[in-house]
Amino acid sequence: MASDEDKSRLYKLKPLIDRMPAVKAPDGHVHFRRKMFWLILVLITYFIMTNVTVYGLSLERSLDLFEQFRAIFAGEQGSIVHMGIMPIVNASIIMQLFQGAEIVNLDMKDEEDRAVFQNTQKFLVIVMLLIQAIPQVYGYLIPSEVFVSTLGGYFAGRGLLVARILIISQITLGGYYLFLLDEVVSKWAVGSGISLFIVAGVAQGLFTGLFNWDPIPGGEMPTGTIPRTVYVMRNNSAAEIAGGGLEELLIQPPNPLIGLVFTILILLLVAYIEGSRIELPLAHGRARGARGRYPIKLAYASVIPVILAAALLANINLFAMLFYTNPTFQSFPLLGGQSWLGIFLEGQTQPIGGAVWYISQVDGIHQWLLPLISERYEYMLSPEGVDWAHTKFQMLARVIGYFLFMVITCVLFSIFWVKTTNMDAESVAEQIQDSGMQIPGFRRDPRVLQRVLKRYIPTITTFSGLFIGAVAAASDMLGSVGHATGISLFLAVSILTQLYEQIGKEQMMEMHPALRDFFGEQ
Repeated sequence: MASDEDKSRLYKLKPLIDRMPAVKAPDGHVHFRRKMFWLILVLITYFIMTNVTVYGLSLERSLDLFEQFRAIFAGEQGSIVHMGIMPIVNASIIMQLFQGAEIVNLDMKDEEDRAVFQNTQKFLVIVMLLIQAIPQVYGYLIPSEVFVSTLGGYFAGRGLLVARILIISQITLGGYYLFLLDEVVSKWAVGSGISLFIVAGVAQGLFTGLFNWDPIPGGEMPTGTIPRTVYVMRNNSAAEIAGGGLEELLIQPPNPLIGLVFTILILLLVAYIEGSRIELPLAHGRARGARGRYPIKLAYASVIPVILAAALLANINLFAMLFYTNPTFQSFPLLGGQSWLGIFLEGQTQPIGGAVWYISQVDGIHQWLLPLISERYEYMLSPEGVDWAHTKFQMLARVIGYFLFMVITCVLFSIFWVKTTNMDAESVAEQIQDSGMQIPGFRRDPRVLQRVLKRYIPTITTFSGLFIGAVAAASDMLGSVGHATGISLFLAVSILTQLYEQIGKEQMMEMHPALRDFFGEQ
């Protein structure tokens, strides 16, 4: 037990963070059927929240800063969950970095320290909600004129100020309620709420991308891949299809056929990655004949590094846009209004130049490969034509910059995540030792287990971060249908695979209760 002098400074926050709203953990074992009930209930609640519009917000005049990241961060523009899981992920990034750099001085194996870590993260979620909501409401989420004028009559002409405060309050409460739903899933259901929300958003995007019958703006052709294909086949002759209709159908965004092909390939590739693993044989030290295996998956750090990398990129894009377009941020020294940092057109959330452009998300082959092959595809880059000024060398540098950004950040976050979630060699050796298992042919000693595991875990952690980052970036570059980006498809398949394994484990523990001790369950 650490003395009071050795304890982290975060203990000073305990009087505050211990009183924050939280979901109580179950007192005992939760039956599998009850877990599935809570899982379905949370999912239904999430979909309801995505359809609850922020009261007093003008959707027509507002700008969605996270438009290109919607499928990853599981929010809905203009709803009370407008921020999605972004504040939760940002709070996790900060705490992981502080823990990895040993700034917070917490031992994650100590129950009290772990509770302080988790409660501090809850407090950071609210802080991040406010940090991200306030700049958006004061520049991009515009209150409706009727709402402002009505409030002005009650608050002596301060209608705009009160309207902004009310909108910020709704977004903050909705975001924190989403965090509580994540806790419900973690404690009362199966898997993670964050992962569940991501899958729900990706599935919705894929469905609309495939079957949306709404016409493309300014035209009659449907938006979805399947109705669009049917429309072209029914309304064009063979000569018209061969003369340009087929090319338009195959590669012209939105939702081209090539995107559907790449979507299927990405799904198959990620499913293969999730099934690739090294299995260390284990035997029980006392019960002769009792054997098992400890799997070390290729994606050892799970999908969390990809989520954290995408969140970091979204934050860089967000603040670069604020510095360039927001009147308050434009006065900031060195960064405010500087074109070298990032150039944004009015009404757009993606950069068209500056340093941020070279690491910005590349979404589909029409943004890089086709223009590199032929200049006649440059019209796909931007309807305003601004991107036409970029040379092929600059476009290639952007592709390389985005690829390296994803790979490097995924490697770093993989290392931090494994360290802070007790998945490193030392922690795993202790878990195997405590379960009574050992590696056949080796002494039953945690130090021996550590030496064996250190042959695999540090290497596979680095390699998995590198490999996952490369696959996620390549998936984005290939493109997909709907609002589901390559990264979101990667996350969805990985999450569903892990959820399937967790459900199987829950069913196995339900049939054989003695296995709960081995898996560390109640």
